[in-house]
Amino acid sequence: MQVPGKQLNIAMLTVHSSPIGELGTQDTGGMSVYIRELASELGRRGHRVDIYTRLEEFRRDRIVDLSENVRLIHLKAGTNGYVHKWALHPHLADFWRELETYRAEHGLDYDLVHSHYWLSGLVGNWARERWDVPHIILFHTLGALKNITVEAEREPDFRLAAERMLVETCDWILAPTEMERDHLIRYCGASPGKIGVVPCGVNLEVFRSMDRRKARERLGLHGDDAVVLFVGRFASLKGIERLLAAVPHLQEHRRLRLIIIGGNGTATPECRELQRLSEAYGIGQAVTFAGRVPQEHLPPYYSAADVLVVPSYYESFGLVALEALACGTPVVATRVGAMSSILREGVNGRVVPDGSPRSLARGIDEVLASSRGLAAGDVRATILRFSWTHVASAMIEQYRAVLKREREASGSIPRAPEIATRGYPRRASTCGRTARA
Repeated sequence: MQVPGKQLNIAMLTVHSSPIGELGTQDTGGMSVYIRELASELGRRGHRVDIYTRLEEFRRDRIVDLSENVRLIHLKAGTNGYVHKWALHPHLADFWRELETYRAEHGLDYDLVHSHYWLSGLVGNWARERWDVPHIILFHTLGALKNITVEAEREPDFRLAAERMLVETCDWILAPTEMERDHLIRYCGASPGKIGVVPCGVNLEVFRSMDRRKARERLGLHGDDAVVLFVGRFASLKGIERLLAAVPHLQEHRRLRLIIIGGNGTATPECRELQRLSEAYGIGQAVTFAGRVPQEHLPPYYSAADVLVVPSYYESFGLVALEALACGTPVVATRVGAMSSILREGVNGRVVPDGSPRSLARGIDEVLASSRGLAAGDVRATILRFSWTHVASAMIEQYRAVLKREREASGSIPRAPEIATRGYPRRASTCGRTARA
């Protein structure tokens, strides 16, 4: 067990989404950014982080040094190439066996396991038992909430059952907002005393304000355009169709431009459907589908925009809002994730009362009317507390608190019933696991 104040050896699990994947594609978004940035800051402080993810065919290097003290290790699970995350569920046992084989061959020992998303959580549970270390999980999104907010895309029952099981069996749960903490308690039956709240962060070195005129010249935008920006995956829960439906209500802005960043190319069904909607609303000429933009190239877009819109049905946090605000650009958002605690009307944006197109349009219109009177530095100052330096400090406090409880724990607690996992490795009864109080 780690002595307080010493550097930690951390195993992070992200089975379905690589932290170096292409942002904006189907399964690669804010979670990948979160893992990469958090691990980098932990490594900079001397902690050692091994991130385990699934090997895809195009990843030739099994081990990638991401930053100081941080490695990305690819493991085989299922067939080569892209696999939908639901289809990975039957292959988690393969991933676990690869992980344990790699760990044993290289003589690795970890102080804790930090899992990201429910698929990784199931593997994290096996690591918890075999390695006799605490298991901490951050779900990033919850299946029950997705089913409530986006009925068109139902999450499978095995995900909902897995999440309920994981909140019982893991040692600690992390939530990015108080709202998500409440969701974990209400919809997953999580114990209130088992949840810590640590927000997402933003890289304040990458995301800085640029001169708006120069940013627009760089992107080929007119200086008088009213530029509205969306950044995110083309997923139903992101609510892009609501934003498109809001644009016709903004006709008084004659030079209005809506730039949509994300997706995996204009030939995908998701992009074609959004293009069809744009034409149906009569706004095709005003909408630009910029495709996938690497994160380091996003600041000019944020700086060129008058407003970023987050029209989502559900977000556990809303990372792109922090990126825009760090670049000095105000945000209009639905009441999701951390938006209500971050956005202040007349200061850095606005939270709309509902996600209807008219409500979004009113919010956008109000911010457009005032955005050029807002100083970029003042907008940026509202989110300085979300630097990765602050977030990593809070995360280390969570890690050490869990490890401290481990040292102080004694006795046994009953094991929670397991989810049905045909073909998965059974929990070892001889691993010497000390249960938690």
